[in-house]
Amino acid sequence: MQQSTALSPAQVDAVHAVAQAAAAADGVAPLSEETLLALDRTPGGDGTTATYLTVVTDGTLVGYGHVAPDGSSEIVVHPDSRRHGHGRALLEGALGVRPDVRVWAHGNLAPARALAASLALEPVRELWRMSLDVESHPAPEPVVPRGFRARSFEPGRDEQAWLDVNSRAFAHHPEQGRMTLADLRDRMDQPWFDPAGLILVEDQKSGALAASHWTKIADEGGEVYVVAVDPAYQGRGLGGVVTALGLRHLASRGVARIDLYVEGDNAPALATYRRLGFEQSALDVMYSRTVHERLPR
Repeated sequence: MQQSTALSPAQVDAVHAVAQAAAAADGVAPLSEETLLALDRTPGGDGTTATYLTVVTDGTLVGYGHVAPDGSSEIVVHPDSRRHGHGRALLEGALGVRPDVRVWAHGNLAPARALAASLALEPVRELWRMSLDVESHPAPEPVVPRGFRARSFEPGRDEQAWLDVNSRAFAHHPEQGRMTLADLRDRMDQPWFDPAGLILVEDQKSGALAASHWTKIADEGGEVYVVAVDPAYQGRGLGGVVTALGLRHLASRGVARIDLYVEGDNAPALATYRRLGFEQSALDVMYSRTVHERLPR
């Protein structure tokens, strides 16, 4: 196993290939969207203190892992190269970089659970994927409260306002609250981005952005990508309204299923999504050897 603070463009391509092969074999993507975007953003390293771990056999990259500056980690091994100890080597390498590393097991598959247990790692965070059958659960008719108006995102006009609200709404979230303008533009550059699918709710009097629902359509499926309500406007029912607006937008585009991701300990959000007809369909679990304080939601 090799350790570095930069990857070459060829290595970045190889990581994508390994991730794609693993996703096809396991039915779940082993690396997050943010990880893949960061790899593509600046081949050769993203300018942070991230540590990259690679396993190469016969000149071919067959295993990959990273330890991000915040201590989070992901690892993946090509399906054809499993059961040779590469996964364990990558996980031990991550623990060597940071003994308190927190490793994602996307899908929480049995081999990942067994590997984590063998190295005395325990679950410290759960991220649920919930899914909705559109035909069985049509979205409720949204009624925008008096004093507010809804419209679509306008590139070149709304970026900073959206980022400001997103930052306040997710101030304590370990990933979403740190989104930068570069992160936003990365996503706007993706083939799936549609300004009409990023719905804004504004205060008619001040023009301030109060809430938003960013939807996503990819691979014929829809996703509740990001729902945010400015804390200054919470308690006015805008979360339910903007969620319904997004769900109806996705349904109007002909998607049959809508997915979303939510923290497993966010009881109010889970209850809200269940009332709309969402049910748990997958589970991502973060493992660590250190018991971390639970993050506020």
